[in-house]
Order: sequence, then C-alpha cells, then structure tokens
Amino acid sequence: MPSYTAPLKDYQFVLHDVLQVSQQDIPGFADLDRDFTSAVLEEVGKLSSNVLQPLNAVGDIEGCHLENGVVRTPTGFKAAFDQVREGGWTALDAEEQYGGQGLPYVMHTAANEPMVSANMAFNMYQGLTHGAYSAILAHGSDAQKDMFLPKLASCEWTGTMNLTEPHCGTDLGLMRTKAVPQDDGPYRVTGQKIFISAGDHDLADNIIHLVLAKIPGGPDGIKGVSLFIVPKFIVKDDGTLGDRNGVSVGKIEEKMGIHGNSTCVMNYDEAVGYLIGEAHKGMRAMFVMMNEARLGVGLQGYSQSEVAYQNAVAYANDRLQGRAVTGAQNPAGPADPLIVHPDIRRNLMDQKSFNEGARAFTFWGAMLLDKAHKTGDKDAEGLVSLMTPVIKGFLTDKGFEYATAAQQVYGGHGYIEEWGMSQFARDARIAMIYEGANGVQALDLVGRKLALDGGKHLMGFFEMIKTFIKDNEGNEGLEKDFLDPLKAASKDMQAAAMYFMGSMKNPNNALSGSYDFMHLMGHVCLGYMWARSAKAAMAALEGNAADTAFYETKIATGRYYMARQLPATALHLARINTGAGTVMALDAAQF
Repeated sequence: MPSYTAPLKDYQFVLHDVLQVSQQDIPGFADLDRDFTSAVLEEVGKLSSNVLQPLNAVGDIEGCHLENGVVRTPTGFKAAFDQVREGGWTALDAEEQYGGQGLPYVMHTAANEPMVSANMAFNMYQGLTHGAYSAILAHGSDAQKDMFLPKLASCEWTGTMNLTEPHCGTDLGLMRTKAVPQDDGPYRVTGQKIFISAGDHDLADNIIHLVLAKIPGGPDGIKGVSLFIVPKFIVKDDGTLGDRNGVSVGKIEEKMGIHGNSTCVMNYDEAVGYLIGEAHKGMRAMFVMMNEARLGVGLQGYSQSEVAYQNAVAYANDRLQGRAVTGAQNPAGPADPLIVHPDIRRNLMDQKSFNEGARAFTFWGAMLLDKAHKTGDKDAEGLVSLMTPVIKGFLTDKGFEYATAAQQVYGGHGYIEEWGMSQFARDARIAMIYEGANGVQALDLVGRKLALDGGKHLMGFFEMIKTFIKDNEGNEGLEKDFLDPLKAASKDMQAAAMYFMGSMKNPNNALSGSYDFMHLMGHVCLGYMWARSAKAAMAALEGNAADTAFYETKIATGRYYMARQLPATALHLARINTGAGTVMALDAAQF
C-alpha cells in the first residue's frame, strides 16, 4: 500500500529561505518565524500521514452511497473529519471574530498541501467550505456573515458551489435555474445543478449551498446571474436548525476518481434562498470562490504528483531489475535496484523538479493573495490574477502527467490496483477539468489576463525577472546554470506575447496558441522559482548551514529543471508562431 510523508524541510525552505515570509511587510507575516511554522506544519504532517492517508484507499474502494436521501461517506471519514475540525485546521486563516485563528492565507496553503497529498477526496469537504466562507465574507451582509461564517469556519456546517447544469458548464449565461422573489424576503430557488462536489454527506449538521440562479425579468446571459445562499436545513433566527429545505440529491455521480468525495446531482424545488450581494451581480461574488478554488486546484495537481513521486522513489530503490550499464551496484544481490538506470533517474528527476518548483510557485501565489487582501496592493492583486490560470492549468496538466510517470516506474505493478498508484492518476485527472477546464484557463490567460490594466502586470512580471537577473549577474554558480536559461525562456515568452499583440486581425492566431502559451508561461514561472530557490540554497551553504546535503540536492534539482525542462519554451513558441492555419484547416465535417 502507498505511504506519504509531508516534505517538511521543503515547506520551511520555501517559506523562509525563498519567500522570507517573516520579513515581508504584510500584516500577520512577522509572526511566521521558523519555530512557529515548523510547529504548525509538523502537526498537520502527522495528521495527514497517520489519519488521512490510511483512509485514501478506503474512500477509493468504498466510495459514497445514497441512502434514504442522505449520502453516507466511506468508513472512517466522519471520525477523521471530527478530528480535523477539533484541531482547528479548517479555520486556520479564518477571521478571529468568526472563530478562526487569523493566520495568513499562505499558511492555509502550506497546511493544505499535506492533507491533499494524503487524501484529496477527503480534503475537498473542507476545501469547498473554505471557498464558501470567503465568498460570504467578501459579499455577504453583516447578518449573513454572523449567521453562517462561524459555523463554516469550524466546519460544523460545510459549503458547496453550484454552477454547472446539465446543458451548460463554462457558458453559465445559458443556465435555467431561477430564483423567484417572495413578499416575505427570501427567494424561491428552482432548478438542477450537476457535478456538485460534497453536495451532500454525513460529516456536518448542515450544508450551505452557494447557488447561481437567474431572477426572472433580469438581463439576458451572464449579466442576469445572481448568487444565493441555499441551506440544506433552514437556519432559524437564533441560529438553530429548522425544517429541511427544498434541496435533494438526485444521484451520486460515478466518477473516474475522487470516489471518497460525494459528487452529486442537486435538485432545488422552490428552496428558500438568500441573495448574496446585488441582484444580477452573482458572478462577481462567485469569482471570489472560484479564484481561490483555482489556486487550490493547482495545489491538488502537484500534491498528487508529490505523493505518487514519493512512492515511486521507494519502489525504485527496492525493486531489483537488471544491472547498471557501468557495472553492478548491488553485487551481493541478483540484480541492481531500478534507481541505478538513467531512464528511471530521468523520470524521477522530472517529477522531483516539477513538484518542488510547483510548490514554490503556489506558495508565492498565496503570498501575493495575502499582500493583495491585507494591504490593498493593486499590483499584487493584478499579478496573482495573471498567475491564477497558470497555477491552475499548468500545474494540473503537469501534475497528472507526473502522477502517471510515477505509475510508470512500477511497470506492470503500477497498473494493478493493489499497489495504489492508479488512484493518484485517477484522482489527479479531475483537477484538469473542474473549476474551469484547462483550455478555458488558457483562453482566459491570453484573452483577458495578458491585457489586464493595459498589460501592466505582464510587463511587471517581465521586469521582475529582468531585475532578478541583473541583480545577480556575476554570481558564477547562478549565472550559467540559472540566469542564462531563465533569460532565454523569458525572451521566448516575450516573443509569444508580441505575436499575440500582432494577431488582432485574426484572433484565432492567438487563441490557437493559447494552450501553448499557458505552458510556456508555466515553465518561465517555475524557472523563476528555481532561480530564486538556487540563490537561497547557495546563500545557505555560504552561511555554513547544517544540512548541506539538502541545499546541495536543491541546487542539483534546480539545474536539472533549467537544463531539461525549461527549454520547452522554445518548442511552445515555435508552435505559437505557426498561427491558426493548420489548427483551423479542416471543416467540421472533415473530422
């Protein structure tokens, strides 16, 4: 059976050596010293390894079951969820006035990673709740905040987001769910939503659904969409639970993966709903939840790659197969372990260099969110908005790729369920689809985010890289192996952006290259993270750090990424430059 150990040293390295969180001029960050973050992350690491990981296979095998209108979660999930709640892990960054601990979002992100690696399906119950909390916090009335946020922070009640309908996914302007206003105040919501993660379960006393619906007589399309709070059980004025609302589960979806999470068809039959924010402004409120969720989904992508990698490394060291081409490495045994073979090393280095670069990228994104939210820094807000589709799209594409690469290390055993490797690949696959399919992320990046605020944030990112390179020129260890490749990759990205600017007469040229650009930019972002990581590791070694092996390994892993992965930017640029001609050459009937 698979195992999992939280990479605590790497968490600390990213937080303190690379991002230097305790030195940032962001409220709450001064308290994030090494001792504090170490204590928090060590505890959540234990919880993840000892409690959540053993339930991962249980959830995969048992799945969820609908009994008499209530979803039953897999064996052990309820006790584990109670333990997570009682430990305060669901409220780590929630506001203190609503029962939270008030820590920065970057700490929520760091603590979330081991729980996702250990049991992605389980963690989704609290993950969706966190998003619902954030949406109500940003757009709810004071009365709504007081009513719902304390219970959502503690996960005594959990939350969902209801967007998709049978006939519309990305194009939400086509939705048919309606919300009819009543004379007594609340609305009556009627319609059907599908693919609702954690739509129903037995882990909490109430479920607070955030539902997109149209108010009759409103504007057509997406401009007519509003957001509503629709609780499973009506909440009385004193906070106690009343009658069951007009909300029911149509069925549990049978999925490729994340079997331990109850993905439901939800039916709303004149259910009582409470408007959040302004009428017809629902997408503005929902995007608070969606943008946070997209960063979380990017984390899911590399977290599944991380746990798959850990098990692949263990197997490669244990499995005896063949002899090293340079001579026996295990002369006392009948064969050498798999890890002596260069192709296995290549495979594992691909995984390791991606996982560590992705972690730094995601933590950096979380820190930018903190800066934007806690200081009102518009540049930070614009930069993280630019990065969000890349974090979501690139990290989930690659996370799935490397989860399957780890499976490949096992050979035929990787395809056998008892070894557990297929679950990582199956669970990782959904991350490329939900919260906006990755093709949509690429279109959002190229069609909207590059030109955001007149291209200010894109140019700011280029300037950030340029300044980093200039400030570190003359550092021999950094310049050849890290700065020069980063400079070349950044030029490829700039060339692609210039190509898009010249594609106004034929926008298909830009859109045909959007997916390649998302990956090109993803590589540049990880290249930038690796250059910063290498600089931090070299500084630690110069300062006579105790764990020299860790920092030397970090630098060697970074060199691998810069030499073997980052040059992919040239390939993506070449594809982008071909335009739409070959992509759009066939008529629909010719496919």
